[in-house]
This record gives sequence, structure tokens and C-alpha cells, in this order.
Amino acid sequence: MNAFIPKHIWIEWHDLNEPDARDVIVEMEDGAMYTALYVTFDYLERQMLLSYEASQQLPDTPAVYHAVIDTPHVLVMHLDRDTIEDSIDNLLGLETFESVFTLVTEDEAETLADRSRNGNGKRATQEIAAVVVAEVLLVEPEVEDTTVA
Repeated sequence: MNAFIPKHIWIEWHDLNEPDARDVIVEMEDGAMYTALYVTFDYLERQMLLSYEASQQLPDTPAVYHAVIDTPHVLVMHLDRDTIEDSIDNLLGLETFESVFTLVTEDEAETLADRSRNGNGKRATQEIAAVVVAEVLLVEPEVEDTTVA
């Protein structure tokens, strides 16, 4: 069994006030879970505007449009399920999936140990992912193909 075959893909469904970003969680066939944030250009523009407005409030600081990307982001033109799933297929095919998606680990100790070893901190706990899936995400439902071959 190939570990890098997606079993489930959960896509966060924001309300109309935040139409430019989606949290995505991917569960692989081997049970490993990964997460990343999918965004559009509108998201980046909104982040730049927010930083500009915040910098206007600071005395002796020039107001500057900028965006700081601190977590893995995947920039796409559209946030529909097909685009997200196709980009995941491409990342897997290009063998760059693990460099973009954050591995969700068993526990906090494993996460901290990994950060100590390689300093990148690209892990989240399964407990956090479970809470996100169960309590936070309003998930866009998968549409089953009902066509007859």
C-alpha cells in the first residue's frame, strides 16, 4: 500500500465574509494526516491591507502594505474542490507534497522532538486536527459520482 494515496480530504467551508481561504486536511491511506492553508490572491491582498491598517496605528512607523506568510500556504486561482484536489494530485506527483503540507503527529512530545531535531516545526498534533475536523470545520461535502458507465 502506497502511503501517499489520499483517503479523505476535508475542506473548510468559510462563510461569505472569508471567501478567500480554506484549511485543508488530507488523510492518507496509511492513516497519516496532513494540513495546509489554501488561499487566493484576494487573501494575500486582504492580509496586506490589514498590515497596512495596523502599521498606520503605530507611531513613528511607516505604513506599508505587506503580508507575512508564516504557515504553509498553497496559492490557487479558485477554492473549489476540484482545484484543491487537482493541486494535491500535482503536489504528490511532483513529490513536493510533504514540503508544503504539515504532518499531523500523534502527540505534542513527538512534535516538540521533531522541532528540536530539525528546527522547522512543521507538525501539528492529531488532537488539534481531530478538534478542527470535528468541531471547527464546516466541510464542503464530497459529491459522489452517480453516473452509470
